[in-house]
Amino acid sequence: MDYRAGSVESPTPGGAGSPARTTAAGGGTLTARLVVLVSGEGTTLQALLDACADPAYGAAVVAVGADRAGIRALERARKAGVATFVVRLEDCVDRAEFDRRTAAAIADHEPHLVVCAGYMRLLGADVVQRFHIVNTHPALLPAFPGAHAVRDALAYGVKVSGVSVHVVDEGLDTGPLLAQAAVPVLDDDDERSLHRRIQAVERDLYVEVVGRIARAGWDRTVGSVNRKVVCR
Repeated sequence: MDYRAGSVESPTPGGAGSPARTTAAGGGTLTARLVVLVSGEGTTLQALLDACADPAYGAAVVAVGADRAGIRALERARKAGVATFVVRLEDCVDRAEFDRRTAAAIADHEPHLVVCAGYMRLLGADVVQRFHIVNTHPALLPAFPGAHAVRDALAYGVKVSGVSVHVVDEGLDTGPLLAQAAVPVLDDDDERSLHRRIQAVERDLYVEVVGRIARAGWDRTVGSVNRKVVCR
């Protein structure tokens, strides 16, 4: 799909679509609008902010949202002059309200793509079915989903781990894959050392993939047989 100036289309759940290819009425390409979701330090957010400083990257971070206040990632956003918002689960009566408030806060900024960058909340249908969302995970999915991927990989004794960039669906790290990169597991690795080396690869890969999506979109075929997504 193409986005036209001043409009933001919602994805079709489980169907085909592209979050970018933003075009102006005269046919010129516009900058893709990114909303980045964070929960902590914000090193991946910073990498995205740095990349967006180059007009050739094709994207701009228009807002940063968090599930808690007082975190370093929000400071990074404010320093860069980017709007911020916080939606805390603790302030909501239930998960359904949390999802509704999160979706409304994201929609206020009319994003073409929502980028999870260390965001530690599972997003529900109200969010996932409304926006194109990508995430990064410190393992070679479908192996080791969840919050303790590095620990689980080490406990299993794998010799190669890595990072996955994937489309976000309503499951736990179950969305179609956009890109992966391998990271060898060293004999003396512990959870901290392996995670640190994965993060170094993860940031570069994520910035590359988000930029490709922003500039050209993706081709997506999702079904019971084919879950293929290809960045253009």
